[in-house]
Amino acid sequence: MPHANSLPMTLFDAASRAMSAQLVRMNAATSNLANAGTVAGSAQTAYRPLRPVFATVLDAATGLASVKVQGVYQSGAAPVRTHDPDNPLADANGDVWGSGVDENAEMIEITDASRQYQNVVEAMQTAKQLTLDTMRMKTS
Repeated sequence: MPHANSLPMTLFDAASRAMSAQLVRMNAATSNLANAGTVAGSAQTAYRPLRPVFATVLDAATGLASVKVQGVYQSGAAPVRTHDPDNPLADANGDVWGSGVDENAEMIEITDASRQYQNVVEAMQTAKQLTLDTMRMKTS
């Protein structure tokens, strides 16, 4: 897939896309955590965890591969039914439906996305320094 402006993709373009993808991961996991304790009156209205879907973007001209977000979708995780007849949201059977969010898994997702983001930042800083060093060598 060609780069958006038809110029070859640079290392900085690839890093920018990677950082954006990690932010999408963190935002989805954070939303899931924020809704972990929510309940609804039916399985259909219960919160479903969000999952981002990514695709590889290859720039044949430079050989650089990066990532793009194809979308953020609700997962197929089943809501958790709990019998709680005193809850104002309870259905006719006295049941409420929880979000089915695995809080531990979401914390791991946030931690991993954060580490990956930091790795890309460090790679970009290294590339920037190497570019500056190369430019200084040419002017010397």
